[in-house]
Amino acid sequence: MKIGICDTTFARYDMASAAINEIKQHVGNNKIIRRTVPGVKDLPVACKKLIEEEGCEVVMALGMPGPEVMDKTCAHEASTGLIQAQLITNTHILEVFVHEDEGVDEKDLKFLADNRAREHAQNLVKMFFKKGALEKEAGMGMREGHPDKGPL
Repeated sequence: MKIGICDTTFARYDMASAAINEIKQHVGNNKIIRRTVPGVKDLPVACKKLIEEEGCEVVMALGMPGPEVMDKTCAHEASTGLIQAQLITNTHILEVFVHEDEGVDEKDLKFLADNRAREHAQNLVKMFFKKGALEKEAGMGMREGHPDKGPL
């Protein structure tokens, strides 16, 4: 299986390396193709190209939008583009965004970015290599990057 990983230079942490490391720990014999683009608004077309031109069967889109209103707007537009790319290609693109203002300080932001990238990579592994694994976790209040909330 070909797995696409797309990240940005705008991000302040290398989430792609964390995701790739996590995927290789669980399913190391798959081809991983990484592409890096300037910012989150570049992710949709880069992910679509990974699917259509490189033959990736699933893609992770990793980005770290800034804290300003304009950054939030750009993140929303990028997210909309990623959804459109999924629908056009009929292929999952796992969006992994960590907003700069999610962390209480830089240490917390770094931990959050690493943890969220790894937990989404684990979700990718469960979705494509461990059929039924996510069904067992349905309704469990799981969170990527933060502590789980638990079921009601």
